[in-house]
Order: sequence, then C-alpha cells, then structure tokens
Amino acid sequence: MSYDPGALDAALAAAVGDDTALVADLRVAFLESAARQIDLLGRARCDANWHLAAWRLKGLAASFGLTSLMALADEAAQSAPGDPKILRRLQATLDMLARD
Repeated sequence: MSYDPGALDAALAAAVGDDTALVADLRVAFLESAARQIDLLGRARCDANWHLAAWRLKGLAASFGLTSLMALADEAAQSAPGDPKILRRLQATLDMLARD
C-alpha cells in the first residue's frame, strides 16, 4: 500500500487557500478526529462499534482524499474487532501523516 505524501496539506490548502494558520488548525482537527476513531477501533468489542468507527475513519479520510487511509479503514471494516495488525497499520499511517 502506498502512502500519499503531502495529500493532507494539499487538500487543506485547496479548501482554504493560502491561510497557513487555518490550514494548521484544520490539520490538527483532522489528526485529532482520526486518532479518536482509531482509539474507538481499539476499544471496540462488538462488530457494530468496530464497523462504525472504521466507516467514520474512512469517511474522514475520503473528505481529504487520503486514499491509503481510506483503504486501511475499509480493510479494518472487514477485519475482526480488535485486530491488532490493522490497528498497528492505522496508527503507523496516522503517525506518518502527523510528521508531514
């Protein structure tokens, strides 16, 4: 799976233009929202909660054109609740996005 370097910043800049402060604020909001959904996935103990968090994460990623994160969220939705492998991959992807 490939990673979309700079996709988040490009999507934010396209949405708000050259306002770097607003881009930074939206970036933080995105990262916090994605982290919240990954946390919910980690705490989900039933299929319904697992799927809901995965679908929300996929929708959030889609809003910013982050295809790699969308694919991982889709993969999570098809995995068993609490799957440690997909949780690690999601967290690693979010960590990469946070470093960009």
